Amino acid sequence: MGLVVGIAVASACGSGSAATEPDEPAEAATSTTRTPRVVDDSGRPQITFDPCLDIPDELLIEAGYDPKSEEVTDYPMGSYTFLVCGYDGTLHIPGELFRYGQNIFSGNVTLEEEQAKDGDISTATTINGRRALIEVDRNTKNSCAIAVETTFGIVIFSRRYYADHTRGVPQAAWCAGLDELATSIEPLRFSQ
Repeated sequence: MGLVVGIAVASACGSGSAATEPDEPAEAATSTTRTPRVVDDSGRPQITFDPCLDIPDELLIEAGYDPKSEEVTDYPMGSYTFLVCGYDGTLHIPGELFRYGQNIFSGNVTLEEEQAKDGDISTATTINGRRALIEVDRNTKNSCAIAVETTFGIVIFSRRYYADHTRGVPQAAWCAGLDELATSIEPLRFSQ
């Protein structure tokens, strides 16, 4: 699935919601302006959706992920940037599924750039009316990704299964439900 999906997450991050200024009244807490945690000088749009700050814990729990497992990584690559949050799945099926993980990459690259990089493993789709790509690399078993176009670039939802045996997870399950996760998260801050 290319360079972006193959990157591992490394260190811990915050609570899953943006903090307000200490002397702000409660009504002002609804402001949608926030300084991104990583700013590059590439001339690309700044990333306005931070997967570590903008996804409520309740949504993650409902989707089957453990918010306490949150891991954050920032990738300022010079000509583009990715903010990444990773989560462990909560389901374990002895003899079938050992564990699974979800990484959410928010980056200021275009969907066209993503398609140029991974077009051979991509299928066009839509998420809540937004252009998107489903990426399934049969050489990278047990994983699937969906890249969704945003006003600043793309958000990639990348899931990987770790089977509890050597047979792996059936290919039909690699992407199962991933579009539902993307659909539930898309309304949060993709247009800011």
